[in-house]
Amino acid sequence: MAENKTVVKVGTSTLTYDNGRINYRRIEALCKVLADLQNRGENIMLVSSGAIGVGMGKTGIVRRPTDTKKKQALAAIGQCELMFMYDKLFGEYNHSVAQILLTADAVETDKKRQNINNTIDELLDMGIIPIINENDTVAIDELEGNNFGDNDMLSAIVSRLVGANRLIILTDIDGLYNENPRTNPNAQKLDVVERINKSIFDMAAGSGSNRGTGGMITKLQAADYATKRGIEVFVINGSDPKTLYEVLDGKNVGTRFLAQI
Repeated sequence: MAENKTVVKVGTSTLTYDNGRINYRRIEALCKVLADLQNRGENIMLVSSGAIGVGMGKTGIVRRPTDTKKKQALAAIGQCELMFMYDKLFGEYNHSVAQILLTADAVETDKKRQNINNTIDELLDMGIIPIINENDTVAIDELEGNNFGDNDMLSAIVSRLVGANRLIILTDIDGLYNENPRTNPNAQKLDVVERINKSIFDMAAGSGSNRGTGGMITKLQAADYATKRGIEVFVINGSDPKTLYEVLDGKNVGTRFLAQI
């Protein structure tokens, strides 16, 4: 069974430009870094959003729709293209990938959780990088702002399922601030959070991603879930995927949430 497991969650805000279109340059850089980390002995799992954004690009739709059925259709179109992109880019660095699409009911019983864990463990033992997303065609909760919350909570649940050492969430700000850094230039970033409590959640109100369905609140909810189960969590700026090296080298980047057990 693979050890030294790292779950990396990448959101729509990291994968796309401000206009909502896919940022191919960043995705290519992310795949290169993750492939290199896999080479050095990390067992990487990628929880990736972005299917709707890719679907929009594929169909020429400029504005993200609000209609759930339209978003379901775009997710179905985009998921194929997203996996094609990951397969091609990871393949350039001699790594294979596998797709795992989950819904909330897939983790509701011990047997189902064990089935998922068995699959992921076998993939890791084979040296294959699992790429995980919520199945938006079947489960519409995320599309309507509920359930896994832009895959943030999904990444925390997966981290627990596989016994990950750490969860790294890539987003479009540098970490958790004591106030919203977009409206207050004097806001201070928290380097380390020892315990997540109400005051920490209050700091996150109104800050976070512009383009994903989540925000800093959903990242804190995921961090709260994971740290209480012994998993260290990092929230970092995903604009330069090379920052992942710094996290794994123990450097002080983003906000680090300490494991509670």
